[in-house]
Amino acid sequence: MQDQYFFGYGSLVNRRTHAFQDAQPARVKGWRRAWRRSPLRDVCYLTAVPDREDYIEGLIAVVPGADWAALDERERAYARVPLGPELQHQVGEIDAVIYAIEHGKHHAPTDENPVLLSYIDVVVQGYLAEFGMTGVRHFFETTEGWHAPILNDRAAPIYPRAQALTEEERQIVDEGLSRLSAIAK
Repeated sequence: MQDQYFFGYGSLVNRRTHAFQDAQPARVKGWRRAWRRSPLRDVCYLTAVPDREDYIEGLIAVVPGADWAALDERERAYARVPLGPELQHQVGEIDAVIYAIEHGKHHAPTDENPVLLSYIDVVVQGYLAEFGMTGVRHFFETTEGWHAPILNDRAAPIYPRAQALTEEERQIVDEGLSRLSAIAK
């Protein structure tokens, strides 16, 4: 049986948030990230939305023991969407999915459903480690929904997989948000 893979494009890019073995850089063409709210969560999360003109960099990893239960729990607001040739990687022939909130089941951010700064921190830290500043810039420039309210929860992180950032990493996040006129409150 062929290993089953998933493509991560948010906190899963940050290897400090999981123990998935042998994660590898990959790219999915025809998708982009967006901040969206879901009835299943109180805050906004990243989701992937189709976009023929864009791509998402991230990591692919094997689903341990082909047991989707733990991963599905982690990604409980999302549906698994099969990927085909739009997934580019160096692993060889694989079956893979991307997690995305189903069309019609996610909505634009509101004041009542902010984006957590601790979540942004985790994602940017991952992109910096995996793809350098080029990856960080692409994350900021191609993610939809930066008009969303951002809750500054750094002092007491709400995001369950929050990570400690260096001063340099915090500055990179803050500068990226500033360039987009996105303000954490």
